[in-house]
Amino acid sequence: MPGAEGETPLHVKVIERKVILLENQIQDLKYRLISNERKAAEEKRRKLDSKFKQKFKQQRLPAWQPILTADTVLPAFFLIGLLFVPLGAALLFFSRSVQELQLDYTECLSINHTLANGDARLCRDVIKDNPAELCICRENFTVHESFEKNVYLYYGLDNFYQNHRRYVKSRDDKQLLGRDDTTVSNDCNPFATDSEGRVYAPCGAIANSMFNDTLRLFEVQESGSTELNLLKTGIAWPSDRKIKFNNPPGPLNASGAFKNNVKPLYWTKNVYDLDPDDPNNNGYKNEDLIVWMRSAAFPTFRKLYRRIDHNMTGFKFGLHIGTYYLEVEYRYPVDSFGGKKRMILSTTSFLGGKNNFLGIAYITVGCICLLLGIIFLIIHIKFGKRAVDQLNINQNTPYSD
Repeated sequence: MPGAEGETPLHVKVIERKVILLENQIQDLKYRLISNERKAAEEKRRKLDSKFKQKFKQQRLPAWQPILTADTVLPAFFLIGLLFVPLGAALLFFSRSVQELQLDYTECLSINHTLANGDARLCRDVIKDNPAELCICRENFTVHESFEKNVYLYYGLDNFYQNHRRYVKSRDDKQLLGRDDTTVSNDCNPFATDSEGRVYAPCGAIANSMFNDTLRLFEVQESGSTELNLLKTGIAWPSDRKIKFNNPPGPLNASGAFKNNVKPLYWTKNVYDLDPDDPNNNGYKNEDLIVWMRSAAFPTFRKLYRRIDHNMTGFKFGLHIGTYYLEVEYRYPVDSFGGKKRMILSTTSFLGGKNNFLGIAYITVGCICLLLGIIFLIIHIKFGKRAVDQLNINQNTPYSD
């Protein structure tokens, strides 16, 4: 039966209790959400602050700082001096043990071109008037002291800046690896393609300016002259030849591997004609090309051109005393950059070619250290104080001049 008037039914009270319970649960959830958000924000702020409060960034890491005193500095000066001077002397000795002969042939006189009055013309003037003209010249020289060991033939250029930023970049390594012969890197411009859009092989300013004089050596004898056999291989770095340079697939000719290419603008022959007698030294794997493509660091430089064949009769142990002459097919122009060309005959030591700079630098640094050590020692003896006395100074230490 329904209850009396003013009394709440039992089921209504149960519902009210459930509503109150749900409200309390909702409030509890809201509190937990707010609490979790605050904790997340504090954790994020803590992590952010910890990045800027690390010991490394606040320079709180344990460190050691040397205290420079006369007892530590003076022995260092003398030790460096005593080590560097003998080392520099040894380097200079080995450098000067390298035998070398240089011959400048920039002003070489032609043997196949004459002036109107019958005098020989300078080859540089011949190729200046007609770059396609073949000019041959000869320069005599005498070897006054026998060259022992293996003898190498270099060519040298002066005032040629192979270290220019755009020049050094002007190449396409993918092309030189034989991977792509239809498109090349923009770094090769303006020596990438010809007027008809055909790709130069190889492209770029480095390859386009490749040294192309031909050098031959002859020994002068009573019965005539004998040409020395010069080896074309073994002059490039093995790593360059094996890793950085490779020919495209196919025969090395105009209808095979290089059918989509043309010779560079200033070349007189195609890349597949650099050494037609030796397929292993032709195309991109030609060692003259590989040597030239390794850019020099300074404007005056030399590059290995040939090795003298010591299997020849009379040249087994080096290059003997005698009269020789250099015959040059003079093609490479140097007037445009005010340069000079040289032929260099040289032996080597275990340190390489002739270079006195390293030995002189070591001796100079060693002498400076010894001199400074002596000066500082005199100053220390006359005016210095012991480090222990300086570290033990306190407020009770009496003043003295």
